[in-house]
Amino acid sequence: VTLRAKASAGRLDGKMREKTLTMDTLNPQVKAVEYAVRGPIVIKAGEIERYLEEGGTKPFSEVIKANIGDAHAMGQQPITFLRQVVALCTFPELMDSPSFPEDAKWRARRILQGCGGHSLGSYSASPGVECIRKDIAAYIEQRDEGVPSDWENIYLTTGASDGIMTILRLLVSGKDSSRTGVMIPIPQYPLYSAAISEMDAVQVNYYLDEDNCWALDINELHRAHQAAKQHCQPRVICIINPGNPTGQVQSKKCIEEVLHFAYEENLFVMSDEVYQDNVYAPDCQFHSFKKVLYEMGPEYFSSVELVSFHSTSKGYTGECGFRGGYMEVINMDPEVKAQLVKLLSVRLCPPLAGQAAMDVIVNPPQPEEHTFKQFHQEKSSVLGALAEKAKLTEQILNAVPGIKCNPVQGAMYAFPRIFIPPKAVEEAKALGMQPDMLYCLRLLEETGICVVPGSGFGQKDRTYHFRMTILPSIEKLNVLLGKVRDFHIRFLKEYSGLE
Repeated sequence: VTLRAKASAGRLDGKMREKTLTMDTLNPQVKAVEYAVRGPIVIKAGEIERYLEEGGTKPFSEVIKANIGDAHAMGQQPITFLRQVVALCTFPELMDSPSFPEDAKWRARRILQGCGGHSLGSYSASPGVECIRKDIAAYIEQRDEGVPSDWENIYLTTGASDGIMTILRLLVSGKDSSRTGVMIPIPQYPLYSAAISEMDAVQVNYYLDEDNCWALDINELHRAHQAAKQHCQPRVICIINPGNPTGQVQSKKCIEEVLHFAYEENLFVMSDEVYQDNVYAPDCQFHSFKKVLYEMGPEYFSSVELVSFHSTSKGYTGECGFRGGYMEVINMDPEVKAQLVKLLSVRLCPPLAGQAAMDVIVNPPQPEEHTFKQFHQEKSSVLGALAEKAKLTEQILNAVPGIKCNPVQGAMYAFPRIFIPPKAVEEAKALGMQPDMLYCLRLLEETGICVVPGSGFGQKDRTYHFRMTILPSIEKLNVLLGKVRDFHIRFLKEYSGLE
């Protein structure tokens, strides 16, 4: 037998060669990571999709994926102006084409001037292209009505996720009871729990108040912090505003309380503000943590360490695939900042196309420009449709017996509470799964609707939820909500014997 044949059979000298990397030798922190948004339920949805494509039959003709905030995959159209600028940056020969507006051309020229060799194919400086960082600082100043922003505090990232992971990496240290504790809202976006698992930090849960529209309660922060101090060193508090998966928009008073708490307890603040353009409730308004900190006075504004995150993936552009984002870092120790730059330089730089897309978001067409009318129309149309869908989702879900849905004030999701009869809870336990996982699997198998169980985001004991996006078109959303309603009523009948 040839050496090659022996090797392909995994045997040389009659010995079976063991794999070096097995589940036993795998990094245990990787094993501990869970990410529900693309978890088992979504894998199952993919299998059903393939089965249908191969001519299989189900009681439905398509899988509707309402599991992830991916606007374009759900049919949202790109913003023309953003794509024009990125196209010009990618293929500068288009500068000669009369079908591209001058407003887009001058922006693309300016971005390319900041790129090595005037090409989007070059690396940029690790914190990002300088003129883009300056545009972001100008945008923040305008958004926050004059609160100063220094462009050297701006770092471009590969989506907001990359920035969040980087900052957490800086914060995690210590052993046993001095290990870093990370305070996160429950329910939370599972990036946080996944990152905490991977870095072997300590997750410190503070629960949002579902009966009060998922508001953040300052007493609950004190409770969580006190309890955590027994076994770890809480060093950082993470806030998601507007909320994911809960869709609440925080009041200015609430933000002041959180910042005062962070000031008193010496906590580093991470403010995830990727949904800042997604506010639908007429009585709500987005307040940035930075602006509120500034208004609290110099004692706070010059001392509380705060990092805020934004992204190209959400808002009205929904450009997830560009993986663009930025963070603004304030009051960080200068020596630590040098360490941050070092860490960022290891990954060279975020994708340049994502940086260009981010630039358009912070430097959109102005009222005096020719492209403003179409841009404004497209932006208003996307945000208007989302506001309508937020209201529709809340109304239809609340009309179903055994479902209660808080107002979707912002972001892109509803997180309704579902009543699951005791019989179904017992069946789920016997199958070794969470009751809302059983519910969501049955929903998928019977209707083709893919949503994420609340257990993937965290929830109070013996309460059950699911997260669904409000991104499908109005027509599809109506169908989806109708199917959820009919399924829920069937499910209740089946497990409670109720007519």
